[in-house]
Amino acid sequence: MRSGEEDGAPGQEAAEPAVAQEAGEPTAVLEAVESTAEPTAKPRRRLLRRVLIAGGIGIAGLIAMFGVVWAMTPIPDTTQALATAQGSLFYYRDGKTVLATQGVNRKNVPLSKVPAVVKDAVIAAENRTFYQDTGVSLTGTARAMWSTFTGQQIQGGSTITQQMVRNYYSGLSQERSVIRKLKEIMISLKVDRSKSKDWVLEQYLNTIYFGRGAHGVQAASLAYFNKDVSKLGAAEGAYLAAVIQQPTRFADPKGADLAAVKARWQAVVSGMTETKALTSAQAAGLVFPTLVKQKSPLSLGGQKGYMLAQVRAELNRLGYSDEDINQGGLKVTTTFDRKLMGLAEEAVKAVLPADTPKKVRTGLAAVDPATGEVVAFYGGRDYNATEWNNAFDAKVQAGSTFKAYALAAALENGFDLWTRVDGNSPMHIASATIPNSGDASYGSVDLVQATRSSVNTAFVDLGQKVGLAKVARAAEAAGIPADQLTQHQAAPTFPLGVASVSAVQQASAYGTFAADGIHHDAHVIRSITDVRGHTRQITAPGKRAFSAETTADTTFALEQVVQGGTGTAARLYDRPAAGKTGTTDESAAVWFTGYVPQLSVAVDMFRDDNKAVTVPGYGALYGGTLPAQIWKYFMSAAMDGKPVEEFPPPTDYQTMWDSPNSPSDQNNQNGDGDNSTPWDSPSPFPTATDTPEMPDSPPPTEGDGQGNQDNPGNVSDTANPDPPTPAEPVAPDPTTTEVNF
Repeated sequence: MRSGEEDGAPGQEAAEPAVAQEAGEPTAVLEAVESTAEPTAKPRRRLLRRVLIAGGIGIAGLIAMFGVVWAMTPIPDTTQALATAQGSLFYYRDGKTVLATQGVNRKNVPLSKVPAVVKDAVIAAENRTFYQDTGVSLTGTARAMWSTFTGQQIQGGSTITQQMVRNYYSGLSQERSVIRKLKEIMISLKVDRSKSKDWVLEQYLNTIYFGRGAHGVQAASLAYFNKDVSKLGAAEGAYLAAVIQQPTRFADPKGADLAAVKARWQAVVSGMTETKALTSAQAAGLVFPTLVKQKSPLSLGGQKGYMLAQVRAELNRLGYSDEDINQGGLKVTTTFDRKLMGLAEEAVKAVLPADTPKKVRTGLAAVDPATGEVVAFYGGRDYNATEWNNAFDAKVQAGSTFKAYALAAALENGFDLWTRVDGNSPMHIASATIPNSGDASYGSVDLVQATRSSVNTAFVDLGQKVGLAKVARAAEAAGIPADQLTQHQAAPTFPLGVASVSAVQQASAYGTFAADGIHHDAHVIRSITDVRGHTRQITAPGKRAFSAETTADTTFALEQVVQGGTGTAARLYDRPAAGKTGTTDESAAVWFTGYVPQLSVAVDMFRDDNKAVTVPGYGALYGGTLPAQIWKYFMSAAMDGKPVEEFPPPTDYQTMWDSPNSPSDQNNQNGDGDNSTPWDSPSPFPTATDTPEMPDSPPPTEGDGQGNQDNPGNVSDTANPDPPTPAEPVAPDPTTTEVNF
């Protein structure tokens, strides 16, 4: 056995080295891997160390830069002027006399007067961590910075403190830039450290814009709910908080805007539950609030309200928003002459009988022919009573005042004052029967007599000879917008004034004749100065509408209207004047439009209900009665003390008064005697609550002004189709900025 054990032992020992060798193979592999991995890991560690070092240096640099910026950005000592002061100033044309102020509508209130639900709503909408944060939103700021660096539109994310700082302190413009954002952050952090949260919230609530021209929560409460802020409930407070995001859009929401603001309001209410300002039950019980009707931003009565409304409208057309006007601190010099504005109102009130029906409206507009500036107008009895402006907004049929454009078209296209036309009555064209006033026949008359006596058939005949398209082009060149002419110009009665125009448009267009054929668009602003002191001069470039010869002859014919025709009530005894009367079918609108070399004035009278303009003691009016008298009253006073200027003489015309077969003008002395027989009924006039645009009437059906309903149909333009020579621009004054209106 022993020998057997001995034999077995060596065998076992001999096997162990083999096992050990097999076990040692993995060790050798690991050693090989480790020897291979060691040189790869070292560069990675070196790279990591470099990144950490660079990052540390960068962070240290940022901290150092932050410290420098922190030290160099103190809290401003002054507040922005617009945070506490008035807004825009408006002056009369002298640039010194204040017409009105359009200040920031703000009523500061202490925070203690603002209900908790209103404060909570604003915090829920704008900055839910307001009472816990440091005055700056890191995520919002980072998002804004990234948007700036990448060239995208800067995003929101400002805290209540940041918004307050931006609107309250001077030295921080509304410019969107990285530098401005950094300054805003620094100041916000310092304000948060040096001021109480309640102080910040109070300034914020008193400076933020809520729309409807309301700055601050008290003004907003009155503007939207006609309540003192202390009386607001949670639903109303949530609405004001919702408005902050888009004040202009949500000021008077309708349609899609109403749906959007309701969604925003609901989001604010939900936010109030998340901030524990409301319980879920309280939030569920809230009802979207009812807003009061938005009031006009103007509170000025009389003529001042009309003036400011026109100036604001023109500012909008020039690219200034309501926010610019309400907040921008603009200084606007208007074209209005204080004395002449007073005279316009005085003329209307002095001439009209005291018992003139209230439904009778009167408009007056006076334009400087050399510039197109509206120096005066009469818009109505009181802006607070009705915002509808009789001089600017109201467009009524022009009647025979439109004949001046037919005359100018003829003279511009080869006709002369000696040209004779058919003045017999009635005239039949297609199925239309067109009479003269009283059905009087004048026989063959020249253009001077046709104008002086306002012979309807003569101008219908002239329109056919010249071409109605050319008559329309002449009216447009004088300043009447094409869209007010197009639908009427195919009618044979087009030269008789079936198109609707405003008093300002007529005064501006007749001013083209006074300015020797140069037209300047009517406008009401002379200059605009912004808060930085930069002044923008406003001028209307002159464009040649007619030759000087055409306007001289047109003026000569219109002078005869005043001297011995239908407009003798407008005669000025100290200086020459030219003009034209106008009376539409059944006296629905009556006009006198005329000019002296320095001033062009239009007067019209009409009714809201489109019925005949009647005044006790006068009956149904004509253009040669009260309108001509108002014109004379105003023009005489306006030109008192001014030098007498003469019109240029006509090209070649010897006055020949009544021809043997012409009737006496006695029929015309009570007015213009034209009874312009409009092609279509005057448009229904809207009430003051309607949109300020008179709708055009349906397709024309009236043919003669005596109640005949025959539709004469479209009469073709038989004139030479060649267009007139394009308008020639007049060289502008190089010191001014031209603005096309």
